Amino acid sequence: MKLNMAEEEDYMSDSFINVQEDIRPGLPMLRQIREARRKEEKQQEANLKNRQKSLKEEEQERRNVGLKNALGCENKGFALLQKMGYKSGQALGKSGGGIVEPIPLNIKTGKSGIGHEASLKRKAEEKLESYRKKIHMKNQAEEKAAEQFRMRLKNKQDEMKLEGDLRRSQRACQQLDAQKNIQVPREAWYWLRLEEETEEDEEEKEQDEDEYKSEDLSVLEKLQILTSYLREEHLYCIWCGTAYEDKEDLSSNCPGPTSADHD
Repeated sequence: MKLNMAEEEDYMSDSFINVQEDIRPGLPMLRQIREARRKEEKQQEANLKNRQKSLKEEEQERRNVGLKNALGCENKGFALLQKMGYKSGQALGKSGGGIVEPIPLNIKTGKSGIGHEASLKRKAEEKLESYRKKIHMKNQAEEKAAEQFRMRLKNKQDEMKLEGDLRRSQRACQQLDAQKNIQVPREAWYWLRLEEETEEDEEEKEQDEDEYKSEDLSVLEKLQILTSYLREEHLYCIWCGTAYEDKEDLSSNCPGPTSADHD
């Protein structure tokens, strides 16, 4: 009795340890998943073996078997060819220039009529061509819009440059006229207008505004007129930034009367 109790209480023995189950976290769940997957695979294999083939599948298998096997003497057409001297593997025709293999079968499995697939193919090609045209037109429109934007930006930059050149010319004209004691400009817009004026000059300011509003000249035309005045009256070129000694010195050393001549 004591021996039996000792054997039962000996929980450190090999037999006791080997009986213990592996209790690592998540291990029972993994075993259940593997077992379920194994059962599912066996069930799928059994279903494939026991599944009854459809009529189409049976026809396809019989057709494939028939196409793989060469025609024998039991075939009437092949027998007639042999009587006319044909041998297996030989090309058709008197001179042997015909086909060697039979014309392949093109099995039609759908319910659509003859020519329906060609019609679908043609419609798909037309749809693709229409899509390509739309993409091409869209790309052209985007390129045109980008070109117009670049032109507007360039025109704006050119306009800002012309306005800057005009202000420089007006400032130079005012300084050069002052050096010659010219109190009044030849035209009101030849000089830069003062931003701050006294109350005594309010009436003159209103008259000047009327003159500026009635002016029909563009910025480019004003710049051309004013630079010509500076060259003739003061022998000065705003792009060279130099006042020349005489007309001969101006014509020989200045590239020209426009900004493009100085690029």
